[in-house]
Amino acid sequence: MSPAAASPPPLIAFRGVKKIYGSGDAAVSALKGVDLTIERGEFVAIMGPSGSGKSTAMNILGCLDTPSAGAYAFMGIDVSDLDRDQRALLRRHFVGFVFQGYNLLPRTSALENVEMPLMYRGVAAGERRRRAYEALSKVGLADRAGHDPNQLSGGQQQRVAIARAIVTEPQVILADEPTGNLDTHMGQEIMNLLTSLNHDDGITIVMVTHEQDMAAYASRAIHFLDGRIAADGATVEAA
Repeated sequence: MSPAAASPPPLIAFRGVKKIYGSGDAAVSALKGVDLTIERGEFVAIMGPSGSGKSTAMNILGCLDTPSAGAYAFMGIDVSDLDRDQRALLRRHFVGFVFQGYNLLPRTSALENVEMPLMYRGVAAGERRRRAYEALSKVGLADRAGHDPNQLSGGQQQRVAIARAIVTEPQVILADEPTGNLDTHMGQEIMNLLTSLNHDDGITIVMVTHEQDMAAYASRAIHFLDGRIAADGATVEAA
């Protein structure tokens, strides 16, 4: 009888992660020994008041910052062992970002905005255009491919931003307050879209939000307080 295949490592694992800014009397401890595991295919909401450490945790998750102590493993790879260029490659190939402010290039069409991550990866023009159009179709904006951001509503701009995040087929989308600039109806549309990408495409989603009703779309909520995880469990909707 052959031995059972080893299970893959979790997508994301923090082990005793600490982050300290400054030194001496001016030192600020943003994370105080955080242990956290996120598996492939999860939809996780990260919550907490300002200064709780959630944004610092997200920056480390996205390889935009590094821990002062402890270990962060992504797909079993110790990110602490990577240099700046290697972390940039990890972001480029495995992580999609969605921001509250959309971060779209002005006077640049929706299609061209979505193409940008593929340009950085050196994808040929014809292929990246095909993939960008496919991503826009997935978010329901194929008919707006030629429109600039100022010709789109806030909800449409966020859909373009999501298309840009998924065009590289990432392992995880990190969404920072993705509905923060939208009204309730548009916010619900964006959350339904993220839920569909999670359920239908299997994309892991980690989302920072202050809004309990938006967090309910996730299957799991992690609450940060004073640099530590204060609570971690299924959301009301998922329970």
